Order: sequence, then C-alpha cells, then structure tokens
Amino acid sequence: MTDAKPEPQTSDVPDGTEAKDNRSARARQMMGMKGADVKETSIWKIRLQLMKPVTWIPLMWGVLCGAASSGGFTWTFENVAISLACMLMSGPLLTGYTQTINDYYDREIDAINEPYRPIPSGAISLKQVQAQFWVLLLAGNTVAGLLDLWAGHTFPTLLLMSLGGSLVSYIYSAPPLKLKQNGWLGNYALGASYIALPWWAGHALFGQLNWTIVILTLFYSLAGLGIAIVNDFKSVEGDRALGLDSLPVMFGIQKASWICVLMIDVFQALMAVYLISVHQNLYATILILFIIPQITFQDMYFLRDPVKNDVKYQASAQPFLVLGMLVTGIALGHSVI
Repeated sequence: MTDAKPEPQTSDVPDGTEAKDNRSARARQMMGMKGADVKETSIWKIRLQLMKPVTWIPLMWGVLCGAASSGGFTWTFENVAISLACMLMSGPLLTGYTQTINDYYDREIDAINEPYRPIPSGAISLKQVQAQFWVLLLAGNTVAGLLDLWAGHTFPTLLLMSLGGSLVSYIYSAPPLKLKQNGWLGNYALGASYIALPWWAGHALFGQLNWTIVILTLFYSLAGLGIAIVNDFKSVEGDRALGLDSLPVMFGIQKASWICVLMIDVFQALMAVYLISVHQNLYATILILFIIPQITFQDMYFLRDPVKNDVKYQASAQPFLVLGMLVTGIALGHSVI
C-alpha cells in the first residue's frame, strides 16, 4: 500500500498580493477615493474618510499660487509657517467641512452610488457627522480671523472669504438651493471654490488683493468647472434617480466628457494669451506646453471611458493643470497688475 497524499492546507491569512490589495483599498478609502469598500471601525479613520483628504490638495496648492501672484512672498520661516496655516484653513478645515456637509446631504444619493460611504453604511451616526462639520467650520473661520490679525488687515479680508466660501459650500449641498442640482451653476461654484477662493486667500495674505486678480481667477475657475464635472460621472445613476441635472445626466456621458476637457484646455490656453498680453511670454509658453500632455492623457483615458478611467485621468492629466496654475501665479507676481 502507498501512503495517501496529504490534503493541501488552506489558510484564512491573506497572501502577499491580497494583503497588498487590502492595504491599497484602505488607503484609497481613507483618502476619500471611490471604489474602496473596506469595513472600517476606527471612528477617527471614518471621520477622516468623510473629509476626503484627496480633495484638500488643490486648495492647498491654490494658496501657494496666490502667494506667488502677490509678489510679496519671501522664503522666510515665518512666511512658510503662515502659508501652512492658510493651507490648513483652506484644506483640512474648510474643505473638510465642505466634504462632510456634502456627504451629510448626499446620503440618499450615496446609498445608490457609493453605499460603502460612512453615512449610508451606518459607520457613523448623523449626530456625529453634524458635530464634525460644525467643529471644522468654526475652526476654519477662527484660523482665518487669526491670519487677518497676522497680516495686519484693518478689514477682515480672509475671514469674510472663509465665511463666504463656507456659505457657498452650504448652499451647494443643502436644500432648498442645492446648487449641485444644476450642472453648470453647481460645477462653477465648485470650480471657483477650488481655484479662486484659495488663490485670493494666498494673495491677500502677502499682498493687496485687487480686481484684476479676482476677475482673472474667476475666469480661470471655468477650467475648474471642467475638473468638477469629472466627479459627476461616477454618480450618474443616483443623480438621474433623484432628479439632479448634472452635465452627464443632461448631455450624456460622451458629450459631457468633451465639455469637461474643452473647458479645461480652452480656458487654460486663454490664460496663456493673457500672459502674452502682459509680456510674460516665457511663462505663457510653459503654460501652453503643459496643455500638450494634458490633451494626450485626456484622449488616452477620459474621452475613451470617463466612468472607468476617471481616477487614471485625474492622476495623469490634472498635474499639468495645477502646475500651470502655479506658472500663472508666478507670472502674475512678476507683472504689474
């Protein structure tokens, strides 16, 4: 007789690939990215997920662009520390407030589109969410007031900006206005909040905010409208079910994807034209060169399948837009405006 072969042993312990995938999913979930359905029990990690840290980066970058456009920023320890405080206000605090209150009022839509989000999944109570957005709102506006004191403003410029931005965040998400119900108005409000508002804050912190900067950044925010549309593609099913007129719902996936990329490219190119008009030709050339790889990645990923490839597109193409913003800020800081 021959000995029987031993049965292969199975283990509940995930192998290296599974463990790596699980860590990756947890990291995506913590950053507030879609498609990461991982059970989380830590209340602080759940709170962080509500604040969507991945969305803080553009606003923190906008502060840097504003500081550059002011022409008054110098690389001293104090200025760097104050800039970081302004980024804290714009990113973790007030953007965290915006994302938290948006999830609070979008809980019915998220139950359809992203049921693993903290609120529809039941990972956090509504009272805990309410407490979170109040704390973030008060903390963000307190930092804004302190920044006004540091800058020596006789008029509370930064505080009024933060209060105005907080109001826009509220009416964007909350009824009865709920700006996000209108694809054009809602996305422009979001684009301006991501580009113009933090830019104004950085500029006012180190220089004198003027109407030229205000108008230029509001114009540049039309490119931000294009960025905001990207987030609507993942929510088409829920938006349509609840009657929200996002651009993908209004125009369909393919037409909306073209609107998105054209808004980004055209208005970035028009900013280059403005830089030429104020004799900042080198910076205008750099800005135009950034548009070339941006268009390439738009064609490779977004225009072919905006629903499937939105994350790949944002990771590959959007860095050229945000680098272009900084180039524009530096150019404006060198020009007489």
